[in-house]
Amino acid sequence: MSDEITPELKQKIIDYLKTVSKAKNKEVARAIDADKHLVDKAIAELSKEGKIEYIYLGASFIKLKED
Repeated sequence: MSDEITPELKQKIIDYLKTVSKAKNKEVARAIDADKHLVDKAIAELSKEGKIEYIYLGASFIKLKED
C-alpha cells in the first residue's frame, strides 16, 4: 500500500466533511474506506493549507474551515 497522500484522498475527505458538522479522524477514515494513517497525514496537510480546522470539545474533531 502506498504511503502517498493523493489529491483524490484529500478531496474525499473534504467531500465527507461537507456532509457532517464535525468528525473524528477515525470516522473519516471509516467513511471513505481509507487507511487511518494516510487520512491522518492528509488531514494534517489540509489543516496546513487552511481548508479544515481542528476543534476540541473534550476530544479532538475536525471540520471544514468556514470562510
